[in-house]
Amino acid sequence: MKTFAFKGLLQRDGWIENPVVTVDENGIITEINPNASTNADIRIDSFALPGFQNAHSHAFQYGMAGLAEVHTTGRTSDDFWSWREAMYSLALSVDPDQMEAIATMVYSEMVRQGYTNVAEFHYVHHDKDGKPYSNLAEMGSRLIAAAAKAKINITLIPIFYQKGGFGKEPTDRQRRFISPNIDAYLQLFEASAKACEDYNGANVGVGVHSLRGVEPSDVVELAKSGPQDIPFHIHISEQLQEVENALAYLKARPVEWLLKNVELNDRFHLVHATHLNESERIGLATSNAHVVLCPSTEGNLGDGIFPLHDYQAEGGKWSIGTDSHVGLNPLEELRILDYGQRLTTHKRNTFTSETEGDSGMYAITMATLSGRKSVNNTQEEFFALGEPLNAAIIDAAPPLLTTSSPTYRTSTILYSSDATHQWGTVVNGEVIVERGRHQAGEEIAEEFAKVMRALGNRMSS
Repeated sequence: MKTFAFKGLLQRDGWIENPVVTVDENGIITEINPNASTNADIRIDSFALPGFQNAHSHAFQYGMAGLAEVHTTGRTSDDFWSWREAMYSLALSVDPDQMEAIATMVYSEMVRQGYTNVAEFHYVHHDKDGKPYSNLAEMGSRLIAAAAKAKINITLIPIFYQKGGFGKEPTDRQRRFISPNIDAYLQLFEASAKACEDYNGANVGVGVHSLRGVEPSDVVELAKSGPQDIPFHIHISEQLQEVENALAYLKARPVEWLLKNVELNDRFHLVHATHLNESERIGLATSNAHVVLCPSTEGNLGDGIFPLHDYQAEGGKWSIGTDSHVGLNPLEELRILDYGQRLTTHKRNTFTSETEGDSGMYAITMATLSGRKSVNNTQEEFFALGEPLNAAIIDAAPPLLTTSSPTYRTSTILYSSDATHQWGTVVNGEVIVERGRHQAGEEIAEEFAKVMRALGNRMSS
């Protein structure tokens, strides 16, 4: 047994002041005592938020963060589709050891910023020639090993990627991603599920890259007959060109087609879903499926702005992810999401509902509960007996927080905090980040630097 004392602990119904939380040898909560006067094994004079869920990650893309921002001069267009070429170059270059080092680095940075779980949307499956490894889940195993080193919980989502676009064969640049049919994908899935057994903090989800990346009939079959009772993730409607191509090939918009052909429910997580018409938006909101929004990446790629204000009004649920990892701070992701809505709706109450008027509380609740569903966790209380202690710890010392009552504390954290206010992170009952430093940070950074030097992609030509 071990006890933690915090200055405050956020629950669904508000703040518990001066709690002591007891965990067992596995980091599972056995007691939560408010206003406890007992001495604790670990005293943290800071505020505990529920650990954040990163519902969408491509770990390898961290190795190219910032590189696609150096543009040729003149009138040459640069958009999502040209950005993909830089992504393909990195995807074709990394070997398993390098994949593990890059993933360990970005996962450790996630933990440093308060994430305790990550949903890894994984599609770099094969060797550099496009041939399956003898261990079909070799690359997935490296991602799991990276999560174990960084001390983050991982939901590995091996992705079914089959086509090069609507009705098109895959290109040679996509050769490491491809499963030619459902049977090949299911073999990969089974190998990935087996690999998750190597780490107590790992589980598995199922995923399709996109409607343009998999034959539509196979999307339907996998959703209907594939693995059930686990999260199902899919990219959709991220780009206007994608919508136009879907209309030409499917005679329907992407989300429109999905609503008509797949029985969506709360295990489905639609990533981006940026471009929706009114019918799609209402249909998606009422289906109980979730949208995964990645504000910093969507802004970086010029995707567009999701119609969150109306989607929420119709009961829609959403979580956040960091996708390409140009941003890694969950509070910043939430602020970007909110301010994009305020700029387009000219209203300030993005994160509110008929029953919740505290914007900070609304945002953290939505991101937590929907994010947990993305990693196959249905627990609705932030901190519950029988659940692991996973917490993002916010320093209580900043002047705005020391002078704020519990009524204003959550929104003050969301809207006024910067990275220096992130005191630390507790994962499965262990303090992994303390005063902004990951317990294995130096070693992880050193290995990452070696890999970056070996790849050479961050060096000027």
